[in-house]
Amino acid sequence: MSPADPPKIRSDEKIALVLGAGGARGLAQIGVIEAIEARNLKIVAIAGSSSGALVGGLHASGRLPAYREWLLSLDRGAMLRLLDPGFGRSALFEGTRLIAALREIAGSPKIEELPIDFTAVAVDVLRQREVWLREGDMWDAIRASFAIPGLFTPHIIHGRPLVDGGLLAPLPIAATRLSDAHRLVAVDMHGWPQRPPGEPAEENAPSGPSASRSWLTAWMHTRASDASADAARTRLGFTDLMARSLDTMQAQISRVQLALDPPELVIRIPRDACQFYEFWRAKELIDIGRREADKALDEAGY
Repeated sequence: MSPADPPKIRSDEKIALVLGAGGARGLAQIGVIEAIEARNLKIVAIAGSSSGALVGGLHASGRLPAYREWLLSLDRGAMLRLLDPGFGRSALFEGTRLIAALREIAGSPKIEELPIDFTAVAVDVLRQREVWLREGDMWDAIRASFAIPGLFTPHIIHGRPLVDGGLLAPLPIAATRLSDAHRLVAVDMHGWPQRPPGEPAEENAPSGPSASRSWLTAWMHTRASDASADAARTRLGFTDLMARSLDTMQAQISRVQLALDPPELVIRIPRDACQFYEFWRAKELIDIGRREADKALDEAGY
């Protein structure tokens, strides 16, 4: 083996898995886990924030295949019906109906009794601190971890109002360092876009006076519609503005976390894989996760 070749990883090596926050993009982490397991690598510890906590908890409890099957059976309308309005409280949705549906799939396990070490990361909004939830009802911990401010109401645990872990730890690497894993694999939800920015289409442009007239006509038409088009592009709805703002913040924090505490392997999910709320695109997202995981694992010699 030449020095340039990546070291081969033994199949009996233990893996700690960090699952990042990223809204619906988090469903790609189902495909990541499938890719890791297909190589007979053993996941012994998982830490997750927000949607990463959801996927991580389901895998740690052994119920991820059942969740995948249920998820793929839902259309957009069925998913929207799982969101119960907050009725004037501190957020748009309560999350009670969604958690009840998830309990039907996975039961109500205690975190300390799971076969895989699991940590759900949330934020104590009053103390402004990261909180590692490592015991108690799994769904209480996951509900706290995905309590996105403004979208889901805070979740109260031991008298503390907890919100989305992605506010302070969108990629909770430190929460896995106590495990006995040999290698740490992190899934970053803010990878390079899979589609490059569009470029102007090339046209068979005419030459001579007709070209000038053609250009002038197009320019006048464009000028007339520019103002309304620009206004439309800058008018973001409440949910879209909140999601983009949160995503921007999480991307920056994730970069800092990776720089300060680099894992052995980072699997990156394209940040344009879907919109924050497009959970009904589960099949496509799972496929993206498996593709990106296979690519990263191959390059690293796993």
